Amino acid sequence: MSANLDGPRLDPLSGEAPRQLVILCHGYGADGNDLIGLGSQWQALLPHAAFVSPHAPERCGMSPVGYQWFPITRLDPDEYWSGVRAAGPLLDAFIDDELEAVGLDESALALVGFSQGTMMCLHVGLRRSIAPAAILGFSGALAGPDALTGEIRCRPPVMMIHGDMDEVIPVQALSNATQALAAADVGVQWHVSEGIGHGIDGAGLSLGGEFLRTAFASAKA
Repeated sequence: MSANLDGPRLDPLSGEAPRQLVILCHGYGADGNDLIGLGSQWQALLPHAAFVSPHAPERCGMSPVGYQWFPITRLDPDEYWSGVRAAGPLLDAFIDDELEAVGLDESALALVGFSQGTMMCLHVGLRRSIAPAAILGFSGALAGPDALTGEIRCRPPVMMIHGDMDEVIPVQALSNATQALAAADVGVQWHVSEGIGHGIDGAGLSLGGEFLRTAFASAKA
């Protein structure tokens, strides 16, 4: 495994060797413990999946107990773009190491992100040489949308979920992302959770889990 990244894990509910791997990337100022609970919620749907939620590589300057994939001083698309490019190689290497450790290939991989973690999953996942089975992003954004068409290397199915009352990353980011993904010929689904701020509601959790289940089944077929 990567010497730089690690975090909480869940073994498959089945008790057998993993047949799928779900990597969960948390948001700014949180840590891996913030998202590993998604795995607990999805284990019944994905009983053969292993889940890992790495802590981001840097301590967060705005949160003494949290981590960041990259620093943010303001909601600035240029900072998002420079940030994902700087942190991307670390996540990319972590993905390689985790797949090797469980003996799986990309067809058994899903990347799930929240907020800043969504930016990371989209940036890295769409630039890998072999497509993962799925990318699922909550309350996030697509960094550097203008660069995507020239840099994209694979086109996994993507789902974006966002609250319409998000006060951190406005829901317009979902529209911007889905338009750019569609323009790059990525199959993208989306859902807006009504009355939800910067978080995940029950409907989003359910839709996301079903999206992963379907994507894994399609990748295996």
